[in-house]
Amino acid sequence: MADRLPLDLEPPVRQLRALLLGVDEDDLAAPTPCPGWPVAALLDHLMGLSVAFTQAARKRSDVPGTDGPPPQPSAANLAPHWRSRLPALLEELATAWKDPAAWSGTAQAGGVTLPATAMGTVAVNELVMHGWDLARATGQDYAADPRTLEVLVEFISQGPAEGTPGLFGPVVPVGAEEDLLHQAVGLAGRDPAWRPPRTRDVPSARLGRH
Repeated sequence: MADRLPLDLEPPVRQLRALLLGVDEDDLAAPTPCPGWPVAALLDHLMGLSVAFTQAARKRSDVPGTDGPPPQPSAANLAPHWRSRLPALLEELATAWKDPAAWSGTAQAGGVTLPATAMGTVAVNELVMHGWDLARATGQDYAADPRTLEVLVEFISQGPAEGTPGLFGPVVPVGAEEDLLHQAVGLAGRDPAWRPPRTRDVPSARLGRH
C-alpha cells in the first residue's frame, strides 16, 4: 500500500485499555517501574501524553501541552473520572495517527519539535513502555507485537547509553538471548526483572493475577 503507515498505534492502545480494566482502587497507590510514580501518577501521565500526542498528530501547536514541557505526573492530579476518560483519550490518540498526514512534516509536543515519523514512534514507545509498567505494577500479563518491538529496539538503541532525560533512563543491560520486549524495556532504562515489592497481606481478589 502506498499509504501504509510507519506504525499502528491501535494494538498498544487496545492493550492499555484492557489493562485499565484490571486496575483496582487498591492499585492506585502501588509502585511502578517508574521511580517515584505510583500507579495513579502513571495514569495521570498517560492522560497527559494521550492529549499531547493527539494534538501533535493533528499538527496543533496552539493548545496547552504542545509548546512547553508537560507537568510532572502526580497522583493528586489524576482526574476522578479517569476510568471513562482515559480509554476515550487513548482511542482518540490511535485515531489521530491513522491519518497519513500525521506522519508527514514535523510535529510538536511538550515543547519539542521532531520529524513526524520520530514523534509517532515516540508515541508508540510511550504506549508500549507504560503498558508494560502498568502490567508489572498491577500483576497483569503483557505482550507486544514483535514488528512494533523491532522498530522500537532500533529507535531506542540510537540514543545515548546514559539515557535521555525526560524520555529514557540509563540503559539496563540485558542478554542477547532476551526477547524483544525485554530488550526494548532494558534500552528504555527499565529492569525487565522488576516486580512490585511483596506485601504481607494479599487480598483474595488479587490471587488470580500472575
